Amino acid sequence: MVVDTGLRHALERWVRSPLSVFRGAGMETFWALKDVSLEVRQGEVLGLIGRNGAGKTTLLKILSRITWPTEGWAEIRGRVRSLLEVGTGFHPELTGRENTFLSGAILGMSRAEITRKFDDIVAFAEIEKFIDTPVKHYSSGMYVRLAFAVAAHLEPEVLLVDEVLAVGDINFQKKCLGKMGEVAKGGRTVVLVSHQLNQIRRLCHRVAWVDGGAIQQTGAAHEVVSAYESAMARGKTNGKSGDVAQRHKTKGRFLRWEITNPDSDNRHTLNTLGPITVTFSVEVYDLLRKGTHGVALFNSDRQLIWGWAFYDKPIAPGVYEFSYSFPMLPLRPGSYSWAVSLYDDLDEMDAWECIPELIVATENYQHRWDQWNGILNIPTQFAISEASRSGT
Repeated sequence: MVVDTGLRHALERWVRSPLSVFRGAGMETFWALKDVSLEVRQGEVLGLIGRNGAGKTTLLKILSRITWPTEGWAEIRGRVRSLLEVGTGFHPELTGRENTFLSGAILGMSRAEITRKFDDIVAFAEIEKFIDTPVKHYSSGMYVRLAFAVAAHLEPEVLLVDEVLAVGDINFQKKCLGKMGEVAKGGRTVVLVSHQLNQIRRLCHRVAWVDGGAIQQTGAAHEVVSAYESAMARGKTNGKSGDVAQRHKTKGRFLRWEITNPDSDNRHTLNTLGPITVTFSVEVYDLLRKGTHGVALFNSDRQLIWGWAFYDKPIAPGVYEFSYSFPMLPLRPGSYSWAVSLYDDLDEMDAWECIPELIVATENYQHRWDQWNGILNIPTQFAISEASRSGT
């Protein structure tokens, strides 16, 4: 446990203690983090995801020694540098050159180190013509580019990064992402907080999902990110049909759905591109003379991915399994939802937005930039060879 022993903290506790007598016993304690246990191995890139206010930044501040934990402890081996806020230490009256040295010193770089990297920093920020201009005359984009460039050229053994890849314009974001990729591949330990989940998938070996000040799930990046996306989608779709007791129960109803092939512990998570069999269990109470069934698969943006139906099929009372076998289901990682229906001629028996969602937690085989990621996730093999030349 960390205990503050400085004079300022001692005086602060002395002042607060008698005042607490008059505050009453009804005060509620808020824990930004509670009972969090997390280990990051050397050379690992760990992503932290979660909603705003979940405790991610607080965790990084504790690791950075900016905030002391009320309980527990944090141990780090190696030289640590933090990139928690772009532009730390910049003064508007100083030039870009002067702010580079000032900000670099605040971030822990020596003057010799800053001098050695100065040209690379300026080139990365693309502000060579304005490096001797006071930053108060910079545009917001120029300011952000220089601030990130300084921080991106740190060389720590452990790097803590909080939501700094979403800076500047699209081209500079690509540049920032590439720089972070270099850091990640350089064998350094990185803890990265970001709401850009596709970047988390690409950069991180492992991901921890933080919610309500606690760790909800840790594991492989694609699995945890997909589970988080599904949870967020469920929050947006609460109230849709799914409760059996509230659905039509005239002649039949859907009971459940699951992935029956391949067999796994989680029957609602897809970890392979295929083959795959999805089964919907249906209970029929009375004869359906013209049984009609439809199924559709949607992504999280409610785009229709696939649909199918059969019509006018007699179905006697009983419990049935409607099974769909796909040779492959090459879907982009994320959350998806099945929608199924059952009719007798034109009379609706049941319409169900299936819960839980389908989680696709496969590897991502697409382009590294988000804007070139499509709906499908098709594996491919690329080769380059010299074309043969035919005779003239």
